[in-house]
Amino acid sequence: MERSYQTKQRSRILEYLKDNKDKHITAETIIEHFKRIGSPVGKATVYRYLDSLVEENVIRRYITPENSTAACYQYIDDENNCKCHYHMKCTKCGLLIHLNCEEIDELSNHIFEEHKFKLDECKTILYGTCAKCLEK
Repeated sequence: MERSYQTKQRSRILEYLKDNKDKHITAETIIEHFKRIGSPVGKATVYRYLDSLVEENVIRRYITPENSTAACYQYIDDENNCKCHYHMKCTKCGLLIHLNCEEIDELSNHIFEEHKFKLDECKTILYGTCAKCLEK
């Protein structure tokens, strides 16, 4: 697919996503970031550009059940290391952790073979409490 037209604002948004590729970012986070640094970006610009980046497979869109009205986005690095995997989410602090785990893959295979149900690893989130919150 052909890449969309690059403006300075779009370049800055893409750089922000790349710099934060280990995080899941909302459109509001992007808007607030640029407002905070004194370089505001229009809300419509952000949402349209995020949509085009999803279509171009440059970023992934996630919708979490607890916040189904706000999507979060993540940059897919050049090696495509962040294409599709399970996640763990801390219900206390909101930390979202990438989970690449052979045991979870085995569980997914079991669920498919024994129960004829295919998990979508890109959308599967396990909820619990992270180590830092457990220490508190």
